[in-house]
Amino acid sequence: MSTAPERAALIARQGLGARYDAPEAPLQDLLLARRGTAYFARLLNELPDDALVDNRRAVVVARVGYHARGLTRLMTRARTGVEQREHESAAARDAEVTFGASLPARALRGLFDHAAIHLDVEWRDLPGPAWDVPLCLLDDTEITARDTPMIRARLIWRAALELDAGGRLADVPPDARAPSTL
Repeated sequence: MSTAPERAALIARQGLGARYDAPEAPLQDLLLARRGTAYFARLLNELPDDALVDNRRAVVVARVGYHARGLTRLMTRARTGVEQREHESAAARDAEVTFGASLPARALRGLFDHAAIHLDVEWRDLPGPAWDVPLCLLDDTEITARDTPMIRARLIWRAALELDAGGRLADVPPDARAPSTL
């Protein structure tokens, strides 16, 4: 991570059209989630298409994609104030994942890519005060928008191992290791 003066210099060089995370954002957690996304993407891209057809890996990729979509809905809620749920219900979430896992490999990869990018854009564009907006997960756990990057980081690093595509526990940063899951 860069120092504050280096960050300010970068912003000045890139000009007014560039967009950045709010200073109030949980920058270290965002970095952990973004690195996990890149790690997962690298492993996914190394898999041949036939390794993603009607199997456990397809379910992992679909779960990761729809998880990003669920968090995106929560970020939209934090940004706009319009009530949105992560998912309508556990059954609806499970049906999404089942459907996603049945997609052709190219579409499944697209689901992951687009959902990850959309979530990252929502995080990047979230104004500082919105990071403390209370949100409610599917299981009624109360969190704030500030908690979502670590939730995502833990899920995506764990999913990278579940993908069974060469991911190693030693690659997972200690902060991304949820005590009960890794």
